[in-house]
Amino acid sequence: QVPLIESGGGLAQVGDSLRLSCTISGRTFISMAWFRQTPGKEHQREFVAAVLGIHRRETYAHSVKGRFTIDRDNAKNTLSLQMNSLKPEDTAIYYCAGQSSDSGRPDYLESSYDYWGQGTQVIVFS
Repeated sequence: QVPLIESGGGLAQVGDSLRLSCTISGRTFISMAWFRQTPGKEHQREFVAAVLGIHRRETYAHSVKGRFTIDRDNAKNTLSLQMNSLKPEDTAIYYCAGQSSDSGRPDYLESSYDYWGQGTQVIVFS
């Protein structure tokens, strides 16, 4: 069973909104995050947002702060990313990530997370 499955990607115009969802199954995660892989950077994923620990502290990349909102719903076993005021530079493959144990690394690093979804494509056009 795949622990993390993303959905909700697609095409959007500049200024539009999209909501991504990540379905969580079979695992418990301490912290969860969204990363994205932008065109031309196939070997690295950029931190977008995270919800950390039992206190669910939220943290955002500077480029999305004020436009994106991360939310974790334990009752529904989902992680979502509400994306508003989309820009062309938001075009990317978006990945849901889970941290099953404390890695001791900063939460904005890919290496802090040990479970990943398969990704969902978002394309923003003008």
